[in-house]
Amino acid sequence: MDLLERFVTLWVVIDPIGTIPVFIAVTAAMTAPERRKTAFMACIVSICVLLFFLIFGQVLINALGISLLSFQIAGGIVLFLFALTMIFGESKPERDQHVLDADEPLGDTRPSPAVFPLAVPSLASPGAMLAIVMLTDNTQHGIVHQTVTGLVMISVLLVALACMMLATPIIRVIGNSGAAIVSRVMGMILASVAADTVISALLEISQTGSL
Repeated sequence: MDLLERFVTLWVVIDPIGTIPVFIAVTAAMTAPERRKTAFMACIVSICVLLFFLIFGQVLINALGISLLSFQIAGGIVLFLFALTMIFGESKPERDQHVLDADEPLGDTRPSPAVFPLAVPSLASPGAMLAIVMLTDNTQHGIVHQTVTGLVMISVLLVALACMMLATPIIRVIGNSGAAIVSRVMGMILASVAADTVISALLEISQTGSL
């Protein structure tokens, strides 16, 4: 597989453009510096996760006996559950206000939005994890090929970082109320993508007759 094909494959599964709505939804109540920090952290975590799968993914999946299709279905379910929280849950400003009204500690034990859902499963999606494992198959590709694939992956994630940086002017225009609306709409889109991921895996299972 040549360099362009690898780039296109990773672009599709990482989907830098598709990350923008998720980024807008989860950072609606943040200041501009907080958004930049979140974007950088999401990019770094995504690189670390995908590099882990580049180096150890094939060994791990084979050792555990996990089917790639099973991994895809699990990832789709996780995405769908997060989409439901975007649709039916409170917006970020509303949650923050409830915390203050209840006079609860400001410390938040929930994972940072940079980690979930931005890094995993938005950027480092199950599809991206599987793609990086297949593109660096130890039985077919040498160290040089795998290194180049890793650099291509990092370049796609840097494009995703640039896309998230451009989301700040959008937030400035639409405000928190607009972001809350976007969150609901994007939740529906994300739920559709997640359902399609699961259905695609189930169709392949039905056609092949096995995982």
